[in-house]
Amino acid sequence: MIQALVIYNSVAGLVTVVFVVFLYRIKNERLIERMILLGVIQVAILVLGAMLYPVDGFGSLQLLAWGVFLHFPLYLIAAGVMLFDKSRLFFYALVVLVFIILGVAVDAFLIEPRKLEVSHTIIYSTKLEQPIKVAVLADIQTDNPGTYEARVLAITAAENPDLVLLAGDYLQIYDQDSYQAAVIELRNIFKDAGLKPPLGIYAVRGNVDHNDWTAIFQELDVRPFPTTETLDLGSITLTGVSWLDSENPNLIIPGSDEYHIVLGHSPNYSLGEIDADLLLAGHTHGGQFQLPGIGPLLTLSLVPRSWAAGLTEIKPEQYLLVSRGIGLERGSAPRMRFMCRPELVILEIKPDQ
Repeated sequence: MIQALVIYNSVAGLVTVVFVVFLYRIKNERLIERMILLGVIQVAILVLGAMLYPVDGFGSLQLLAWGVFLHFPLYLIAAGVMLFDKSRLFFYALVVLVFIILGVAVDAFLIEPRKLEVSHTIIYSTKLEQPIKVAVLADIQTDNPGTYEARVLAITAAENPDLVLLAGDYLQIYDQDSYQAAVIELRNIFKDAGLKPPLGIYAVRGNVDHNDWTAIFQELDVRPFPTTETLDLGSITLTGVSWLDSENPNLIIPGSDEYHIVLGHSPNYSLGEIDADLLLAGHTHGGQFQLPGIGPLLTLSLVPRSWAAGLTEIKPEQYLLVSRGIGLERGSAPRMRFMCRPELVILEIKPDQ
């Protein structure tokens, strides 16, 4: 990926310089019209270059982020300097556009990724006699466990949940030595958090987790679900869904007389025949990047985009809750969130009188 970044940024920088030099040389000859035309051409080159470069989809998004948040603003700044004496109105319009782009970049890369939101949600059920508080942590998905993850778990402990459910994707690290070190670090963070919910802590696997993912929870009071399994917790029934089963839109899970919670990583399983009251998932990250009035551009799931984050009543008295997650897509992906803050879900299930 480093080679791709060097080549893409070198070509994009060269294009920017050529276009700016061309604008400088034509000076007064229809400068504004040609500046707009070259801007459109530059955007097209940046987009096509990112999409056509032989990297994976997330790698293409990272290249595009460099183009949109670095090279295009540089072109606009240079063009604005040349336009200052030609058209003050157009100059100020460019200034506003540059500030918007850079503002989005600062928010998306520096602010939102760690601006945790604690989402409190209440639902009611006639199957319960006593309320239950459930903490849902999805997609911790870090490659460097540290103070941020410790703060999330400390906040979780402070909420005093009755049940803690971990929806997969804990560490996204490809180097084995680094992974083993991170396993120990994340395990210690869980130990220090002192989570002791009376109904327990349960975890399922996510798609980025290694085959030995349960090692994270060794020596911890965490019950992992290596395979799909249903447990009787007394007042509720809990089904933990394996990663592959959570991806299955035709999954069948039988019902229970008690209040039935199903925990899986991908929300795809919610499209199957699931006889349960509450379905929980992560995986989508809420899209990580959302646009006003549009929502997430990418969810990597089969469920409708309106289901990809938050609480949805998908059938009468059956709810699907998809968390936006704690962390970020790592690897070759751009490490950004926009209008999609990381989320710790605190769900209160109360008796319906």
